[in-house]
Amino acid sequence: MQQELKTAQRKIGNTDLVIDTLGFGCAPLGNLYQPISDHDARALLDNAWQAGFRYFDTAPHYGQGLSERRTGDLLRADQDHDYVLSTKVGRLLKPAGYAKERHSYQSPMPFDIHYDYSYDGIMRSFEDSLQRLGLDTIDILYMHDIGEVTHGEANNHHFPIAMQGGYKAMAELRQQGLVKAIGLGVNEYQVCEQALDHGDWDCFLLAGRYTLLEQESIHTFLPKCKQRNCSIIVGGAYNSGILATGTKKGGTLYYDYEPAPEHVIAKVKKLEALCDEFQIPLAAAALQFPLAHPSVASVIPGMGNAKRINQTLELFNTNIPAEFWQQLRVQQLVGDNVPLPQGS
Repeated sequence: MQQELKTAQRKIGNTDLVIDTLGFGCAPLGNLYQPISDHDARALLDNAWQAGFRYFDTAPHYGQGLSERRTGDLLRADQDHDYVLSTKVGRLLKPAGYAKERHSYQSPMPFDIHYDYSYDGIMRSFEDSLQRLGLDTIDILYMHDIGEVTHGEANNHHFPIAMQGGYKAMAELRQQGLVKAIGLGVNEYQVCEQALDHGDWDCFLLAGRYTLLEQESIHTFLPKCKQRNCSIIVGGAYNSGILATGTKKGGTLYYDYEPAPEHVIAKVKKLEALCDEFQIPLAAAALQFPLAHPSVASVIPGMGNAKRINQTLELFNTNIPAEFWQQLRVQQLVGDNVPLPQGS
């Protein structure tokens, strides 16, 4: 049976923009890890739209332009703009010929990435995205993958440029009404915390750093977001897969895009045992957990086929008793300062 999205909406920072608490991550539409035909990609997006999804997040990096093209083909038909769209800046695409695989994307567009966080680079990236999307506005613009996780020591070069010229470009686009909100889209909360010292950001798309498995960001970063009224959109709620698959199915367990270390597997096993006790899916708890924090506006898992859409909606709609969430604290699987869902 086709599930339907039953979700609330939450406001983004100090803007007038509101988004659904469950969004659609479009990285799979760039053929992440496995190819999807144009026909199947369109069917997937149509299915998501019919199920009620109205927040879509994409990026130039996803298939080196492929995800943006496919996402735009869906949204272009909605002349009433009954959706929220986010994409990202910081990578320019340069002609590079066709390749079977590039940056984990299978059969991507014939381009490769060039990092440019300067004023001119951000403006060009924004204009290029409009062209690929075939749209005249973007709702949320994220600066993509600034930080040491992506750039290592080279971040010492990129970060000052990003916080000066890059931020200036994004703030101008917001002031001109060409975007409604600006932020960072990254895999590390530390660089978001640094960015708060350099600009007036509306939101951060934070992947994998505020999840059922880890909440280190709650000590300093999330309180600053609450103080500044800066919203969090949670990506990577399954921590690259281990909170979706659990530990019982065999095969390689992935955490942060790599095989999971033993201490991570040990904690997931404890979470699994508690979920088994309450007869709820681990993935359901992982998907619902982040939304208890007042600064979290949405969770956006990636979904690569219609089956995954239905599974995700089932997980999101699963009734989880308050006793389960309370036991997380009793068993010291979350800290005392971590907000918990109210439960059914």
